[in-house]
Amino acid sequence: MKEESQTVKREEVLLRAKDCVCGDREQDYGSPGRNFETIAGLWNAYLGDRLAEPVQPHDVAAMLALLKIARISSGHVKADNWVDLAGYAACGGEIEIEKEEKRNA
Repeated sequence: MKEESQTVKREEVLLRAKDCVCGDREQDYGSPGRNFETIAGLWNAYLGDRLAEPVQPHDVAAMLALLKIARISSGHVKADNWVDLAGYAACGGEIEIEKEEKRNA
């Protein structure tokens, strides 16, 4: 059994996710909302008329989270998958909060 100091704790996972989504990535790729808009546009172009409705930025966050869940379910689990999952959830939450703020403005 691993010692407690060797395990990834909840706070560490959240802090690592925060470092990912609030650090250099935003400087490199822009805000998650803007980046996910770009991804949604590319996915919509690729999928074309196969979609009933266009993919939205919040869908991108959810589908990337599902990608991480699929990797976790493979049985070949890495702590980094959980960190990324928390990061995608944070980005999706930010996108929704920004939408709510625009509606309420």
